[in-house]
Amino acid sequence: MKTIFKAFAKKLFGTEYERLKSTLFVCIAVFLGLYITDFKVEIAPFILYLMVTALTSGIMWQMLSSEGASGDMQNMLMLPFENRSFVAAYVTALGIHTFLTKTAVLLSVIFALSVWRPLEILGSILCIINAVLATAAVFSLRKCRYTGCLWAVALIVSIFFLWNTPYFLPSVMGSCALALLILRNTDGYSFYSCRYQDRKMPPYGFGRAGKDSRLSRTRMHHCIRPAGGSVSFAWRYLFRYLLSHKNYLANTAVMWGVACVLPLFLRNAESLFVLPVGFAILSLNTPICILLSADPDFEQAVRTLPGQKNAFCLPYCLFIFMCNLIADALFLLSWQIQFGGISAPAAILALFFAFLSAVLSVLLEWFYPLRNWKTESDLWHHPRKYAVPLVMLLLAGITGTLSL
Repeated sequence: MKTIFKAFAKKLFGTEYERLKSTLFVCIAVFLGLYITDFKVEIAPFILYLMVTALTSGIMWQMLSSEGASGDMQNMLMLPFENRSFVAAYVTALGIHTFLTKTAVLLSVIFALSVWRPLEILGSILCIINAVLATAAVFSLRKCRYTGCLWAVALIVSIFFLWNTPYFLPSVMGSCALALLILRNTDGYSFYSCRYQDRKMPPYGFGRAGKDSRLSRTRMHHCIRPAGGSVSFAWRYLFRYLLSHKNYLANTAVMWGVACVLPLFLRNAESLFVLPVGFAILSLNTPICILLSADPDFEQAVRTLPGQKNAFCLPYCLFIFMCNLIADALFLLSWQIQFGGISAPAAILALFFAFLSAVLSVLLEWFYPLRNWKTESDLWHHPRKYAVPLVMLLLAGITGTLSL
């Protein structure tokens, strides 16, 4: 088990665990920087439990289902292993990585801004452990979708209704015990996802490479024609890419849901400033803005073959523009239904912000792609994701000032 754990840990944290050291430094710096300000806010314990559970579960699921994890798993499964040791090492490595690189940052902020009792700290730690184990157990049983849904509902209900009772900690420990029981009898192969291995590829693609070529061995590298071809093939690639990545679709759907409820949170802001701020927030749709970074093989093909820059970048820009425009339209429609007062200049402003954020996202992805990332979670949560929204927020401030 120790050898398998080291193999996964070095993949996640680096050969000298340098990423772990940098993350711990960031957590300590964030905690001390916020703590010395002496600014305190009151956070209910059940909010703390819900936040750490949701964040840890989401990141853990994302890491378990990422293609990078499947590749590492494929290499490890080629060697002889003992099921329980393999599963224990794999889940432990991913759980420690999730906690130290993601959840620990959230805890450093929460603990710096609030005063917590030891019992509540213990509850949050148990919630984190439970989130790691339960997510791994549900993933190993992902064919039984209803089981995972019922488990998640039970956890949320226990957090909301039992957090201030003596039954809360035993219920969390019971969930941990159930997850351990499932993982104890789990086959290591259940964590390997081969969703792209059997997908047949059409015989056309970059330079009309066949389905047995290197370019066609992953996802949809067949979807852009050589220079001079129709851009419909780029659109086909983009839509098929989303259809094959349900989490990308889910994130886009969540952003559209946020667009519908965002007016409730912005209604008290300055009227000349609120709409551009909403457009800037809705430009934070990370998955559709990292398609080149997420697929190095595809990026290499786009950059290497002649004429692919225009053949891909222009449709890609229009694709992001369309996604942004739908979110902005839902935002304006929701605002009109709830408060009214949406005029033609607001619609023009939505078009401008959607188009500009799409152009900036494509330029950023083309000239400054993300490289050397370890997991898909690292890619999604890279600080670069905030570059375009911050620019749009600055532009929103300028727009509000000019409108005065």
